[in-house]
Amino acid sequence: MADELIWMSAHELRDGIRRKEVSPVEAVEAVLNRLEEVNPAINAFVTVTADAARAQAKQAEAAALRGDDLPPLHGVPITIKDLADTAGVRTTYGCVAHAEYVPDTDAISWARLKAAGAILIGKTTTPEFGMLGVTDSHLTGATGTPWDPTRTSGGSSGGAAAAVAAGIAPLALGSDGGGSIRVPASCCGVVGVKPSLGRIPTRHNVDGDSTDGPLTRRVVDAALMLDVLVGPHDEDRFSLPATGENYTEAAIRGVDLGGLRFAYSVGLDQGPIDPETRRVVDAAMRDLAGNGGAGVDTVTMDLPDAIDYFLHYWSGGIQESMADAFPEGTEPWPSIVEFLQWGRKVSAADVSRAFRETRTQIYDGFLRILREYDFVVCATTPTPPFPHSNGKGGLDIVDGQQVRHPDLFFHRLTEPPTHAGLPVISVPCGFTQDGLPVGLQIIGRPHADAQLIAAAAAFEQFAPWSHHRPLDH
Repeated sequence: MADELIWMSAHELRDGIRRKEVSPVEAVEAVLNRLEEVNPAINAFVTVTADAARAQAKQAEAAALRGDDLPPLHGVPITIKDLADTAGVRTTYGCVAHAEYVPDTDAISWARLKAAGAILIGKTTTPEFGMLGVTDSHLTGATGTPWDPTRTSGGSSGGAAAAVAAGIAPLALGSDGGGSIRVPASCCGVVGVKPSLGRIPTRHNVDGDSTDGPLTRRVVDAALMLDVLVGPHDEDRFSLPATGENYTEAAIRGVDLGGLRFAYSVGLDQGPIDPETRRVVDAAMRDLAGNGGAGVDTVTMDLPDAIDYFLHYWSGGIQESMADAFPEGTEPWPSIVEFLQWGRKVSAADVSRAFRETRTQIYDGFLRILREYDFVVCATTPTPPFPHSNGKGGLDIVDGQQVRHPDLFFHRLTEPPTHAGLPVISVPCGFTQDGLPVGLQIIGRPHADAQLIAAAAAFEQFAPWSHHRPLDH
């Protein structure tokens, strides 16, 4: 029964708890046992809240047995990335300087999930302040993908993705500014959603491109989380009004793929793609057209260089925040130091153009395609997960070509749709010959989050990967 519980979807767990067929106490105990069993291999947790989780599970079970009116995620285990504040629970931001920090307020997303009845299992690893495409830090070391723990889980929500993939709770909250949900989703073989700009609010939001979001094994579970997370909040000036859409219903209902058109560009014309990644994604596209009946056309994308944009867009704010983030006597991770050195060469004019002109060019590049097609699809990452690199965040050579800025290269395909403000999902689409997962990134039209969820759920139905289980093979 324990093995069945750890791999059960959140949707199944929730419904089983409501029907009094599943015990929240047993579900929480099963995932805590799984955590103890596999976390030494993947290193996905900063803090484990086992005692509090067990106590909350007993309360959840008593409420279910009484027949109380239960909130939507009642009794379902969840993990929270260690960038999100959790009142009374240590929140380190992946940084040695904050190793013992305990906030007194909850992040908006965690407050909503907690109110919905989710039970916190623990806080998952992240690089320092989420600033890398891999999950490495002085505080926790390296986090590995459960498919091969000697390789990266991606970043910066690498602990969240690894935990879900390994069977440690069916739900995880991550965050994404330029790919930090989708990159680890691809590396760990799970589903990761970055919703439309403003769909999920963040307290005191300053850039609008960064957002919290779900990491799950099933699209319907991501939809469950979205139904709880979305909606306006007066402390986020970017937050969107509620639409009344039900994402869970959209996932269950799905959509006829035969009526949809997909524009395919495996690498968004942004540089080299690993041959195995290309092979797997090409096969998924043939499957989407053949078995799914969708219209799939290869297109040429006209987008600004993602790495140049990354350096210009992010460097100013990061330079400004570093003095407070890393007090005297602490040193950032080597890749972050290198990024800061690059950033010092960026002029105010470069930053201004990134915010005003280049960002609009990115949006226009996608809009040109999305006027004719329902979605743009590409690989989520240009390579499969690579071996841990002792401080280096990427590969030097991809498909025989020298990589410019290896530390930034891994987010090369996830940055562009981020800064267009578009809804995006990464779904598993297959495995390399070495058994490493490959993600497919589906990019939707402006604000069409429900349509994106429905299409991803339909793709999942004819190309299911959630039954593949790492660490046990």
